[in-house]
Amino acid sequence: MCDLMTDQSILRTRDLRFSYPNGVDALKKVTIDVQKGRKIVFLGPNGAGKSTLFLHFNGILRPKSGEVLFDGQPLRYDQRSLASLREKVAMVLQNPDDQIFSTTVEEDVAFGPMNLDLERKEVDRRIEESLYLVGMEDLRQRPTQQLSFGQRKRVCLAGALAMKPKVLIMDEPTAGLDSEMVHELIELSDELNHRGMTIIMSTHDIETAYEWADEAMVMIKGEMQFSGLPEELFTKHELIDRLRIVPPFPVRFNQHIHERTGRAEEPYPRNLAELTHKFFPQNGGNNGNDGAAHLRPDPSGGTLFIVDVEDPGLQRQVEMISGRSSEMHYRSGAYGAKARRLVREGKIDVHYPFHALENALLQASVGNDFLLYTDTSLLPLVGSELAKVERRVGLRTRVVFSAHAQGQPQAADVHRTNERVTPSALTGSPTGQVEGRGGV
Repeated sequence: MCDLMTDQSILRTRDLRFSYPNGVDALKKVTIDVQKGRKIVFLGPNGAGKSTLFLHFNGILRPKSGEVLFDGQPLRYDQRSLASLREKVAMVLQNPDDQIFSTTVEEDVAFGPMNLDLERKEVDRRIEESLYLVGMEDLRQRPTQQLSFGQRKRVCLAGALAMKPKVLIMDEPTAGLDSEMVHELIELSDELNHRGMTIIMSTHDIETAYEWADEAMVMIKGEMQFSGLPEELFTKHELIDRLRIVPPFPVRFNQHIHERTGRAEEPYPRNLAELTHKFFPQNGGNNGNDGAAHLRPDPSGGTLFIVDVEDPGLQRQVEMISGRSSEMHYRSGAYGAKARRLVREGKIDVHYPFHALENALLQASVGNDFLLYTDTSLLPLVGSELAKVERRVGLRTRVVFSAHAQGQPQAADVHRTNERVTPSALTGSPTGQVEGRGGV
């Protein structure tokens, strides 16, 4: 790992050592560099030191030797400095019962902001916003002892978000959650990261980690063993054996196809949409060195219709697009906290209340249209996700935005070059026109 501090570093450790009173060396010369705006996943067996390292990031633990730096400055451990640090570096513990201590949901979420000496109006605004983001706005007055395990985890996350941190650290956030809550958490973390927040998490959910993270870091017995792209990690077969983990499905499938056919392992697919497109692409002819003819030689590609849930003409647009096909409901989804809230309130009806974007890519790649509900602020995030998929495996998607209040869709040609799928290309003007784009 590089020893040079960069302007983009937000958290940094140098030769960090820590031992517990029982003499166990929990951290052994740990040096890492977390870049601003990244999504970092920490992997490793129980007892590897991940939680101990996280507790150093916001000063709960103090190193035996070495140092921790935030925004280029070494941590200071006086009360005022730690209070300032924990406003910027928020943490969600693995066990919510170690974090929740207030009587009601509202009181628990309010605890951090109240300690910042904010005006009550600002505290209330933060409570409302953070509970809304985690889908707990209707349980504001609920006694915390009456919450389920998953709900208590959401309250802990809301409390962390109410601090408006620069860095959010989550220790095993998916443990004990059902599938829907896991997907909601991952999509929320993407949304927060899109706003500029650096996200760090540890998890044993290898499938989620592989698909989600920008960078993977591996710890074993208090030592750093790897830092790099998730797809690079799974080429380190000896390290994977030491971790005793089963590689995610896209990795295993890709490896087996390589072994059976000799087809190149690169590009490495990160999810189901990328995997299916790599081996069953839309275009005809040959692709790669396997010499095999592709199925569906020249299908007509499907269209991703994007509807802004904040648009005053929302209902008219939904009726217009849904009228294209009686099956449109089964190819619709919600992306982002605002869209999911409308689903909860019964204001929009979708087949995929979560994991909608990947299902949209899958449907469009086989010639089906898909209706995606989201909001204006997330259009650049949708664009960046489409760009990633195109860059990795060449999957290109035709996107149409519904015009604001007019009910007339505007087309955006985002399938010719990577530049067409940049965040700026997916940011609409107030009239719904796509900047610099004509019809398809």
